[in-house]
Amino acid sequence: MFEKSATELVELGAEITTREIKQQPTLWQETWEIYQDKLKDIDEFLSGISKKHHRIRVIFTGAGTSAYVGEVVLPHLKATGDERAFDFQTVPTTSIVANPLSYYKADQPTLLVSFARSGNSPESIASVSLGQQLVTDFYQLTITCAKDGQLAQKAKGDPTNFLLLMPEKANDDGFAMTGSFSCMTLMSLLIFDQTNDPSKADYIKQIIKMAENVLERENEIAILLQKDYQRVIYLGSGPLAGLAREVQLKILELTAGKIATLFDSSLGFRHGPKSFVNEKTLVFLFVSNDDYTRQYDCDMLNELNEDQIATAVTGISVNKEGGGVDDHFTFDSQYGDLPDAYLALAYALFGQTVGLLTAVKVGNRPDTPSPTGTVNRIVQGVTIHEQ
Repeated sequence: MFEKSATELVELGAEITTREIKQQPTLWQETWEIYQDKLKDIDEFLSGISKKHHRIRVIFTGAGTSAYVGEVVLPHLKATGDERAFDFQTVPTTSIVANPLSYYKADQPTLLVSFARSGNSPESIASVSLGQQLVTDFYQLTITCAKDGQLAQKAKGDPTNFLLLMPEKANDDGFAMTGSFSCMTLMSLLIFDQTNDPSKADYIKQIIKMAENVLERENEIAILLQKDYQRVIYLGSGPLAGLAREVQLKILELTAGKIATLFDSSLGFRHGPKSFVNEKTLVFLFVSNDDYTRQYDCDMLNELNEDQIATAVTGISVNKEGGGVDDHFTFDSQYGDLPDAYLALAYALFGQTVGLLTAVKVGNRPDTPSPTGTVNRIVQGVTIHEQ
């Protein structure tokens, strides 16, 4: 797909999605430059809040893929963020809107970190309104891809709302979020991860090289997908469990449900969901770079391989010692020290490519995958009720 002409891709209904997957390494460099440019202002905004309050609840929020940004970054920030100043949580806007009093407390200072591609989802707007209504000290960090979206417009002139616009091309035109997801994930890591900036710059160089490697190895992924399958499972641990949820959605969206999908953590999979595996199932497991966590991932890979039920079991991993199956998709050992939350961005391109190729395989058009219109690029049909 990545080597096809624009004309060929248009005929497949895949030109937009293919282009937007392929451009992500460039967008990550732009995201880093935006972070560097805004760093002083970001620090002043966050330190200003911290000086006013003993500890601030930070809620990462969004709907669908935007919500999964929080699921990827939260485990990492629990380990590397300043939890003396911030209580990091992730709650989808869909949960906040349905049950606002479960998450918003009047006497709990709150920073709502909104992730949004368009900034026009009804739940995103309502989550902000409810926070302003219910929380005495309510602040916002709006990370969005659309300068003209409602979230971005509402941030203008509000000193309690810091707006960060992602690279212009991160505002995906395609149905499925790809660059918008990865850029917003990267930006949130850069802001709250207390790792020094030279190390972060090195992380970005590494994930760009890994992503380019995925694009170059499309044929290897295509070979994995030549098998007869009707189900796809993604597994991972920590940040990679959040990624598993995101990339299984890519297949579900891009195939319009023609392929059934499931996600879970490597350890959680045994507790019932493993019954989803049959002889027409592909299993992909994102293997952690953390040596301790990696043991559990490799245990599950080996167990699934020994079961000999799934059509294929593939580990996506950096080439380190320990565990494995025949059909590994591996990266060079030089990436062995990359934290999982950053590793997730490179792994995301693998999952996005699987979704793209699977959609074409089943005869769907990735750029417009929902022929009935029951699912839309910006959600429709939501009634927001008065609190």
